[in-house]
Amino acid sequence: MKATYSLSALSAAILLAHSGSAVSADENKVERIEVTGSHIKRTDMEGPSPIQSLSASDLAATGSTDLIGALAKLPVSGAGTFSTQGNSSDDTANGGSSVALRGLGASSTLVLINGRRVAVSPFAKDIETSFVDLNSIPVSSVKRIDILKDGASATYGSDAVAGVINIILRDDIEGFEVSGKVSDTADGGGEEQNFTLLWGSSNDKGNHNFSLDYFKRGDIFYSDRDYTASADQRFRGGNNALSSSGFPGSVEVVRSMLTEEQWNALPVVRVEDDGTQVRQTIFADTWGNDKCDESLIIGDICRYDYAPHMSLVPSTERYSFNYNGVQEITDGIEGFAEFSAQHSSTFIQGAGSPSFTELTMMGTNPNHPLANDPTHFLHGVDISMRRRTVDIGNRKKDVDSEYYRAVLGARGNFKEWDWEVAYSTIRSSAVERGFDGFPNKLRAQQAIDNGLWNPFEPSTNTAEGLAFFETTTTRYGSSTMQALDGTVSGELFELESGYIAGAFGFEHRKEKIEDNPDSQYLRGEIFGTEATQANGDRDNTAIFAEFSIPVLETLELQLAVRHEDYSDFGTTTDPKVAFRWSPFDELVVRGSWGTAFRAPSLVQLHLGRTDESPSVIDKERCRQTGAEVDCEPTEYTAIVAGNKNLQPEESENFNLGVVWEATDNFSIGVDYWNYDQENLIKKIGAQKLVDCCGSDSSLVVRAPNQGSTLGRILQINDTFVNIGGRETDGFDINLEYKLMTDNLGEFKFNYNLTYALNFEEQAFESDDAGNRINVIDDRNGEYQHPELRWTSGVDWNRDDWVATLSVSHIGSYKDLADSNNDKFGIDSWTTIDTSVSYVGFEGLVLTAGAANLLNEEAPQAPSESMGVDNKTHSSLGRQAYLKFNYKF
Repeated sequence: MKATYSLSALSAAILLAHSGSAVSADENKVERIEVTGSHIKRTDMEGPSPIQSLSASDLAATGSTDLIGALAKLPVSGAGTFSTQGNSSDDTANGGSSVALRGLGASSTLVLINGRRVAVSPFAKDIETSFVDLNSIPVSSVKRIDILKDGASATYGSDAVAGVINIILRDDIEGFEVSGKVSDTADGGGEEQNFTLLWGSSNDKGNHNFSLDYFKRGDIFYSDRDYTASADQRFRGGNNALSSSGFPGSVEVVRSMLTEEQWNALPVVRVEDDGTQVRQTIFADTWGNDKCDESLIIGDICRYDYAPHMSLVPSTERYSFNYNGVQEITDGIEGFAEFSAQHSSTFIQGAGSPSFTELTMMGTNPNHPLANDPTHFLHGVDISMRRRTVDIGNRKKDVDSEYYRAVLGARGNFKEWDWEVAYSTIRSSAVERGFDGFPNKLRAQQAIDNGLWNPFEPSTNTAEGLAFFETTTTRYGSSTMQALDGTVSGELFELESGYIAGAFGFEHRKEKIEDNPDSQYLRGEIFGTEATQANGDRDNTAIFAEFSIPVLETLELQLAVRHEDYSDFGTTTDPKVAFRWSPFDELVVRGSWGTAFRAPSLVQLHLGRTDESPSVIDKERCRQTGAEVDCEPTEYTAIVAGNKNLQPEESENFNLGVVWEATDNFSIGVDYWNYDQENLIKKIGAQKLVDCCGSDSSLVVRAPNQGSTLGRILQINDTFVNIGGRETDGFDINLEYKLMTDNLGEFKFNYNLTYALNFEEQAFESDDAGNRINVIDDRNGEYQHPELRWTSGVDWNRDDWVATLSVSHIGSYKDLADSNNDKFGIDSWTTIDTSVSYVGFEGLVLTAGAANLLNEEAPQAPSESMGVDNKTHSSLGRQAYLKFNYKF
């Protein structure tokens, strides 16, 4: 929407946002400023590209204490956005959060601080997604966030495929400020405390701004919410997602471990048309003193309800320091610096570690469950087992993270040209410690073999026996980036309608990532828990140019191009063309076209063998057997690895929009956007591999077939590939209206909508002959891709009172297909946030508010283990808060 603040205020707001403007002693002087999406300074915030800005007060009105809480509510946010919600012991990026614009993934959204890049998190999300952790930036240090809603690789390089989030730090602190906030949820857990101290000063020679921030959030368990308290969601009409790895568990036999006589003694569950006898191979533990609870025996398998033991939101504690400042060095030259440091600690808990046939017991073992029943068909049979090591407790992990960022630079002018040069260094590191509930597979097998641990009679085990195979784990990661960049900009020559302006620059970066799990993981000695391994580095050199051409007094043309040279895959050149036409003052028509790219992440290139345990429906075997274990989500071992032959993703995007300031108090903006991507880099995914290629033994490893009946899945082999293309388009609508009244105060209304018309992506499937083929998968309105998102709100102030009310809406969409390829409809979700502030005390503001005021439950998503899509909806419920801000 069209900016309504003054140009002098705007100049101050952008001073550190990669700006080359000097400090002006004349407050009334109209300065050129550099806006997000361009290196050329301008006098109008409304450029050729669509930008949405969130002020500090906008962020506060959401009630969120961290950035992800506010940014996730934006209609432009989509699939791939994630917070700490849903973190568990199986997560590969505990404590992190990021935003994905347009649903194109967090790795396709470039995050900047004051116009410069930030190092990615050392731990990738969901094994594959490299992201900038927004939790490393405290809300108290943020002055404004600009969201550039079209591709910007020609300006900023890789990752700016879907757009750019540019976080502008505060540079306007005068004196001292202290603020505090406490909050709690209506349904328990997640209590928060946040305290901030800010101080700063400014004069005609420069400004200096400091902040100290403390944030603490308590954990929430799935058991704290009635609708997520069990993985058996049948009480809500959903799936039974109870784990197939139970306690004391199930006995499973593998054909290769049995003699012909032992195999023929197994019960026959059905006879195929060709006479093949299909035999039962899994049996719930119902022998001895410790037996599987009858209510948990489903489909001959001893199940386990892990939901009550798992973190929904982990507990977090963060300490942050930020400084940014500008100081005049000589006349026309100023230096600037930014320093940030943060320490954070996160605690996560998951249910006891599951095993899937990793452990075996010889038929001669005295602890064999049928050792004393020579008439039973399993007597003397070598067996494996599906069980959880509940005996050694729930899995518990701590993640301690450190984040440091420093930027040193100078800027000034030479004749009619502005220049800027800066050096940045960033380091993000984390240590993940598993300190409880983690079994070592080799020692567990030894404990079974020598009789120290009896997995089938857990009540007979001793503390010494359990301690023999329980272990601790350590995972260390770091991500570093050093960069040197420089730009010069100014007016080149004059045309009849004005001056052609240009900007030229370079950037050189060195990036390195390390993710090193415990050696026990590398030796394959830890089961049931994911851990990634990746080590890689790269150099990148870029040069870029940009031109602003006044074709007419009412028509501006923007041309930009950027050439990048990567040390690990080659070069790329990306152009952008944009225009801004204003036939009269109240109307702006704008458009842009450009290409963009995303380099393969260092994780995707260099990931070592990584084990995970996804829940998968074996749809083909389900059609053959009809067994619940095949027709319901069941956990299997999947192995993922990197691919050094990946090529960068390429995309083409364009935007066409209009902004009309109908009156001084009402404006409307409409933009159509379109993205066309090629060479998408994706982990194929366990479910996709089983669906498309379930009979391909190189991808899905199975036990031997019984006649024409597929053997049970033993292992899934996954990797990253350039999977094909993706195309999405839609439109945004933005409305603003201001109403002034004589007696009721001032009202400001806003409405923002994003509607996706299309979201098509290439995917793998198999034809009737079992051959793998590429097909177009229309994902618009499908899982995690709602067609419609909107927010609306009203701000009100009168005398000493200020109030806000905002409504957020996420449209309905379809869940993942079940074993019959039926899709459940996930309902739309509407929440209300509100706050009231009193500003009648000098220097003091008191605020009370609530996010999700009506305590709306997250809609049911049956495909999810606990029935909630954590990446689209929130299970926090109503979160009420009190806060204060005092300026000395």
